Amino acid sequence: MTRLLALWRKETLALLRDRHGLAALFIMPAIFILVMSLALRDAFVPGVPADLGYAVVDLDDTPTSAAFEARLGTVDILREFGRLADEQTARREIAAGRIAFVIVLPEGFGAALDAAARTDAPSATTLRLLADPTVPLAVRNGFRQQVEAELSRQQLASVLDRLGRALMIPELRDIPERRPALEVATEAVRGETTLDPAPVLPSSVQQNVPAWLIFSMFFVVVPISAVFIAERQHGTLQRLATQQVSFGLILAGKLLPFFVVNQVQAVVMVLVGRYLVPLAGGEALVLPGNGSALFALWLMTAAVSVAAVAWALLIASLARTAEQATVFGGVGNILMGAIGGIMVPKFVMPAGMQALTQLSPMAWALDGFHRVMLRNGNSSDIVQPATALVCFALAALAVAILLNRRARRAHC
Repeated sequence: MTRLLALWRKETLALLRDRHGLAALFIMPAIFILVMSLALRDAFVPGVPADLGYAVVDLDDTPTSAAFEARLGTVDILREFGRLADEQTARREIAAGRIAFVIVLPEGFGAALDAAARTDAPSATTLRLLADPTVPLAVRNGFRQQVEAELSRQQLASVLDRLGRALMIPELRDIPERRPALEVATEAVRGETTLDPAPVLPSSVQQNVPAWLIFSMFFVVVPISAVFIAERQHGTLQRLATQQVSFGLILAGKLLPFFVVNQVQAVVMVLVGRYLVPLAGGEALVLPGNGSALFALWLMTAAVSVAAVAWALLIASLARTAEQATVFGGVGNILMGAIGGIMVPKFVMPAGMQALTQLSPMAWALDGFHRVMLRNGNSSDIVQPATALVCFALAALAVAILLNRRARRAHC
């Protein structure tokens, strides 16, 4: 135990001397959290309309065309920009990127819709949808389907209205305008112990605070590698070996100081999300209100820290120079962050990419944080991701010890 305490003291002194490395561990994630939370605010917050919108060019100017435009306005689709004077204006607005879609209702639209309600014969009149070519095809197809659905509803309303007049059944005439007999309520299902309701999908700050905290924790690879490689080059590790200090004990001596650094990182990043982001105009990070959820958050932070430090020690054992450590550790972290939902949220990825995220320890960590922050989970809910991270850490430490033994045998 005396040796371990001495190693912790040595590592703490070496860590405190690397002020630039420590500053990077705190400044980099704080900037990422602030910038990304503000830049992606409207893409995450429910209820905020998208920048995409549509307008209508009504060349028919009849009650039927006005009714169709009103129907579109009652549907929760893209933002409505109202009417445009003519098609030339519409094309200029789309070309300038101010409007994504323009629906052109041609002359004779109302008459064609009434005729289509009376007969199955196709109409020669065509409703045209002008679209910005930069809009994704899936969005274009979705909006087109919504327009077609509203056309069908209006045609049905016309058929029922005429049938009601013919049969003198007033109830048929107002069916399309009636509210449903039973209302449909939507409820986001959360844990039974929920005290503070949270959305199913993360908000911008709920995504970015844990994501970039995880990323910054794994970047302890830079200061750990710098200290480790310097000790190897200066003969410190060799002198410790001659004093019968095992390599496993050396690794254990490096765990606690950097574990503490990770915990301080977590506190600082939460404060950034809670106080600095709202000052810049973003949403404040809201933590769970119950003690069990807060304890689960700390357990996840501890598991991520152990995995990050073990990963850094493995990279430091593999690398022979600081440059190699920076390349191996930096590239490895970026790859894990890219496929792990750190840089791009998992829920916007294609299905194939979402399955690929399970290869990244950062994805396990982010999943654990979201189980607590979004569903108010407790310690039992994060057992799986936390256990996976601890197993990853043990495997990394085992490989690092094995590499060191081989290196010693090679020198002997």
